[in-house]
Amino acid sequence: MPILKSNYSGPPFYLFNGHLETIIPSLFRKVTGVNYQREKIKTPDEDFLNLDWSKVGSDKLLILSHGLEGDSGRHYIMGLVKLFNQNGIDALVWNNRTCGGELNLKPILYHHGASYDLDTVIEHVFSTNDYKSVFLSGISMGGAQTLKYLGEKGLDLDARIVKAAVYSTPCNLPSSAATLKEKRNVFYKKRFLGKLKKKMAAKALQFPELIDLEMLEKVDDFDTFDTFFTAKIHGFKDADDFYQSVSADNWMPAISIPTLIINALNDPLLGPACYPVSLAESKPEIILEMPKFGGHTGFVNRSQEFTWAEYRILDFLLK
Repeated sequence: MPILKSNYSGPPFYLFNGHLETIIPSLFRKVTGVNYQREKIKTPDEDFLNLDWSKVGSDKLLILSHGLEGDSGRHYIMGLVKLFNQNGIDALVWNNRTCGGELNLKPILYHHGASYDLDTVIEHVFSTNDYKSVFLSGISMGGAQTLKYLGEKGLDLDARIVKAAVYSTPCNLPSSAATLKEKRNVFYKKRFLGKLKKKMAAKALQFPELIDLEMLEKVDDFDTFDTFFTAKIHGFKDADDFYQSVSADNWMPAISIPTLIINALNDPLLGPACYPVSLAESKPEIILEMPKFGGHTGFVNRSQEFTWAEYRILDFLLK
């Protein structure tokens, strides 16, 4: 599939670089009018996941996966939920473990490779509902989880899952993780790391024998955090082993349905390997679109409620 030329003309004039396109919507964008109904389901390991539904009585469903330290209440999630509801499509957002306002029961939290929980969600949907068509979408980390899930299933994917679309997605996790070492990205590093350290401290109250709080206080970079905490809890050797082992591009060549990947060229959190040009050129199922602008989960439209990326995903999935 050829690389698609993007028609995104760019954000309002005051969002004049990728950082502003990323930060301003994250801090100030509000989406109203979305009312969820929560459902709690069990996981195979006797933990739980919180699912947030927004139904309009459709036989079609959009399943959404959120980003790092996000949840169903994030603006980029609620924008897609509202837009798809307005177009007659039910929406389901699943909250990763420890996200959505409630700590989970097991030591593990979540990570970019937690496609096993997405699998649990999808199995639950098909066993309890009668949807004729299902679409998958994910943003940032949720996009990586979605791509990994699709590749793992390959040709065995349920035929009711017909299309997928992701954006601002770290297709190659080592490349994305490396951007958080750059001085220009210190804001994102501190913001994400601060939230994760607080969550890990809360986990220490549940499992004090697993978590070294003294070490946690010293952590000031992701390599250290992921080596001593993420990797340790989830069964990886160290940060590098974790990044390489769960990276979505290990599985993307096996994706079997039309899948749109939208990654802005000025995204401050995506490294060069996060733009799978060669794969898109050789594999018909992968459609890659690389707008010049957009930042990370930005893509603001001038004087419009929904972002360009949200409209683009709606158009791709429903056409």
